[in-house]
Amino acid sequence: MTKGKKVTLWVVGVVLVLLVALVIVVATFDWNRLKPTLNEQVSQALDRPFAIEGDLDVQWALPEAAEGLARWIPQPHVRANDVRLGSPDAVTDADLATLEAIDVVLSPLPLLSQTVAIPAIALSGGEATLVRLEDGTNNWTFSGEDEAQASDTSDEGSTWTVDIGEIAFDPIDIHYRDAILAADIDATVELLGEPIAFEEVSGADGAQDAPGNDETPAADGASAERDVVDFAFAWRASGTYRDAPVEGSGRLGGLGALRQTGSPYPIQAELEAGATQVSVDGTLTDPLAPKRIDLDLSFAGQNLGELYGIIGVTLPDTPPYSTRGHLTADLASNEALTFRYRDFDGQIGNSDIHGDLTYRLGEPRPSLTGEVVSRQLRFADLAPLIGADSNADKADRGETSQQPEDKVLPTETFDTEQWRAMDADVKFTAERIEHGESLPLDDLYTHVVLDDGEILLDPLRFGVAGGNLNTTLRLDGSQNPMQSRVDMHIRHLLLSQLFPDVELMQNSRGELNGDATLSGTGNSVAAILGSSDGNLQALISDGVISQNLMELAGLNVGNYLVGELFGDEQVDIHCAATHLEVDDGLARTRFFVIDTETALINIDGTINFATEGLDLTIEPESKGARVFTLRSPLYVEGTFKNPSPGVDAGSLLARGAAGAVLGTVATPAAALLALVSPSADGTTPCNDFLSEVQTE
Repeated sequence: MTKGKKVTLWVVGVVLVLLVALVIVVATFDWNRLKPTLNEQVSQALDRPFAIEGDLDVQWALPEAAEGLARWIPQPHVRANDVRLGSPDAVTDADLATLEAIDVVLSPLPLLSQTVAIPAIALSGGEATLVRLEDGTNNWTFSGEDEAQASDTSDEGSTWTVDIGEIAFDPIDIHYRDAILAADIDATVELLGEPIAFEEVSGADGAQDAPGNDETPAADGASAERDVVDFAFAWRASGTYRDAPVEGSGRLGGLGALRQTGSPYPIQAELEAGATQVSVDGTLTDPLAPKRIDLDLSFAGQNLGELYGIIGVTLPDTPPYSTRGHLTADLASNEALTFRYRDFDGQIGNSDIHGDLTYRLGEPRPSLTGEVVSRQLRFADLAPLIGADSNADKADRGETSQQPEDKVLPTETFDTEQWRAMDADVKFTAERIEHGESLPLDDLYTHVVLDDGEILLDPLRFGVAGGNLNTTLRLDGSQNPMQSRVDMHIRHLLLSQLFPDVELMQNSRGELNGDATLSGTGNSVAAILGSSDGNLQALISDGVISQNLMELAGLNVGNYLVGELFGDEQVDIHCAATHLEVDDGLARTRFFVIDTETALINIDGTINFATEGLDLTIEPESKGARVFTLRSPLYVEGTFKNPSPGVDAGSLLARGAAGAVLGTVATPAAALLALVSPSADGTTPCNDFLSEVQTE
């Protein structure tokens, strides 16, 4: 044997001995010796406690599913027991995560191509606790994380990738404690027995737009459409959110989709927060660094106003409601984050609603804009807006306030604190209004603007009896108590349509016109009217009056007065005109006269909005023998809730009502002439009557 061959054999022998020694060392090495160093290094890198408190072991095995050279290269199977990752002491003493065991399989060969391949991970006995304090600090953000992300983004030369295969785990318990959201929620995440196709849950076609749509073009060159992965995980949760009980369940997509840039990740949830139910079906693009939300979103509950505590959007109090629409948001935009709730349909009470709303986060406040339409609005469904619904209805929608039994004006206070939380610019249209027989409303339109706690409804317009009730309403919730002002104009309300069930009224050519201006201070309708200043004017021409008419209108006091004045007969009204001045909630009659075919009736006295008290005297002067039987004035006293009409038997008519009226009301009569709406022939009975009053 030559010398060269001997050297070669010795080298090969030494190498084989070293390999055998290495295998023996690796196979028999006590990996627990590395735990102190490993725990220290990871703790320093993460700036928080990390420890493998159980055994650390490594086993080598040939891969079963590999092909070619990889089939003959052993893979290390690393198993660590009782793993604990702590939290910053300043946040909580609870561990961020604990595991009874973690098994990781590594593939050495891909390292040659700068790929860290982890074919399989198995977790056992997992538990996580996520905590956020009031100042925003939390235990899941690692120090230097933002800088590392920025460095990774800018490091174009880095070509290392991570490839994770299957992940298996037992149910993982997650505890979420958030002082900002007042949330205390416990959840469990587990693998589904079998994956569930996205379209089976959402009803979609299995494909979603890539990042960006017709509003936001895709910036990463992604295809226009991406398949949505199957649901792989199920979750359930319960606890409290903003001091309200909450529970829910749902499904999530597989982990593979989390690593696919530009891919839609499926999410599905059914939540209950107090009396509110929320349903979510859709996708979140790039969930690890969210870029886009694309969801079908449904709400249902007892009171739309309760959504403020859940989603932070100021909405009015309503009867029970439900709504379903499509929510989208471009989270990657450099502009203010904007959520669009499009093409929604729903129900509020017995009224339908449809429309589009946009909620934009920004400074100085978030804003809500859009348009809502109701094809058929039930008028009673508007009552909760001003607290005018019944005590039973208030209780059903979760309100603790109660309307006093002896009060008519709503005493429920407006929550002006919520008004300052956001701005709004929303238009609302009710194409048709469902109402009682005594309230002939046709339609409604209003433009609502909320700006720094001040609400402006301009216009607030009702179509009524062939005419319209046009109002401008301003409520300044930025002040406490609230300042308010209302300007109302009643125009061309046809008497024949105001009382459609009165046969004789159908031939009436008369109209109702009026103006009102009131300003007041207070946080409820009762308080505002009880402190109000202003004036009211109204005029009716060419109508009729009878006991039957009062009964149809539900006016018991009017029924009594008409019965006392005219008996059961139908009487023509030539002109009825009133001018009230309001000072600190007390309305005084400057002019309140009804001119009928049989008598001239003067009404004098006060209406107290603060106490809801009535103190009115009705003095008729007969134009013939038909009311000569009445020898004394009538009165209406009591309250709005319990009026008390009667005859002032102790006071005979000492003077003619007509003489008293015509001598004192020339100025108000001149103002009321502006409300006269001429009929086809250019004049009405009110023209003649008010002109005569001016002349006298």
